[in-house]
Amino acid sequence: MGALDGRIAIITGAGRGIGREHALLFAAEGAKVVVNDLGGALDGSGDDRTPAQQVVDEIVAAGGEAVASTDDITDWEGGKRLVDTAIEAFGDVNVLVNNAGILRDRVLVNMSEAEWDAVIQVHLKGHFVPTRHAAAYWREQAKAGKEVHAAVVNTSSTSGLLGNPGQANYGAAKAGIAALTVIAAEELSRYGVRVNAIAPAARTRMTEQTPGLSEIVQAPSDPSVFDEWDPANVSPLVAYLATEACPVTGKVFFVQGGQVRLFQPWTMTETIEKHDRWTVAELAVEVPRLLG
Repeated sequence: MGALDGRIAIITGAGRGIGREHALLFAAEGAKVVVNDLGGALDGSGDDRTPAQQVVDEIVAAGGEAVASTDDITDWEGGKRLVDTAIEAFGDVNVLVNNAGILRDRVLVNMSEAEWDAVIQVHLKGHFVPTRHAAAYWREQAKAGKEVHAAVVNTSSTSGLLGNPGQANYGAAKAGIAALTVIAAEELSRYGVRVNAIAPAARTRMTEQTPGLSEIVQAPSDPSVFDEWDPANVSPLVAYLATEACPVTGKVFFVQGGQVRLFQPWTMTETIEKHDRWTVAELAVEVPRLLG
């Protein structure tokens, strides 16, 4: 018995890296998987249809069930086709893992409009579009009287939740994904849908290109040493969040190696207050006290 027996999952960006590991583990745990990957380069350019099919071939060779999708998850009709692919191939969809992404790193003063737009498009819109179409499907099922036990797992990042210089576009998109996660969890619970997010730290094409990380993420030379940057370390948490019995929703988790940590959302802490409108001069005195 696998933890995901009978579950039908869509995983975006599943042709390489973390997404590939998700797809392989989901299949090993009994899920039927739609492996979605446009096959673009790290910056989002081009398309190579083979990565998605290669992962499907691996799954099938291991005795699992999977189909490939090369639909563009930023395209409205492409997102609809992606959801329809799962329903046509396997009769249903229970899980959506939004994982696809690109990088176009640049410090803010040098960033072009195209570099900003491309990253926001792939990450933020690329989470919204598949989620919107999957949610519509689950809502119709719930309205028809079917008991829905669906799960969405989004992919945020510490670049958005904690900040990282040189990644204003990527960080803004990833912070937006965390906010989308919390709001979608609140909206979709009535239809039997849970929504969570992870902020993973692992060795991928992205982290190998991120300043300050390229050397750190390399695999240990000693095979007996635990490889904390192995992307496969991330997937068990995603698989757990996708299980039918998992009760968790509206949460964002950091995951690296064998470590899982819960993020605390933006929250208000210290307060200054007067029962009248502040003056600028008064705030010049009081705000530093507020900051401690």
